[in-house]
Amino acid sequence: MKKIALFIVLLISASSCVSTKSTLKNVDDNAPDLILKHDNTFSITQFAKDKKYGYDPDYPVNIFFQNTNNEALNETRFLNALAGPNGEKITYTRLETCCPFPTKRSNMGAGFLNVYELKWEGQKKPVKLYLNIYEKGILMVPMGLRLK
Repeated sequence: MKKIALFIVLLISASSCVSTKSTLKNVDDNAPDLILKHDNTFSITQFAKDKKYGYDPDYPVNIFFQNTNNEALNETRFLNALAGPNGEKITYTRLETCCPFPTKRSNMGAGFLNVYELKWEGQKKPVKLYLNIYEKGILMVPMGLRLK
């Protein structure tokens, strides 16, 4: 009886760790490769028209660039290109890692989103952005923000 119970527990444990489908809605493997500017920020030419872009975990900012070995560098290259809604200098803090999803661009077979809090002078409430270093997509400025 103990062997059967142990087998059932192992079976349930193994099946609960498997995620087979990504919930990310804006992955585009055909998106153009990201370009670095002379100031070591990403060149961004488009502005998001969808208010979920960057602010919703299903619509993260996809910043895959060459490889994912230095995630903080690629996130910094994106965040340092941004400014507040009136051109204010922003500060940012990494809050957490969340929202696992399957990906082929990770040795583990899974990726995670990094959540950043952005602040600027005169702001009433900080904003959170979801960044994804594992997948490609069209790089855009999230609504409510500007380029430096």
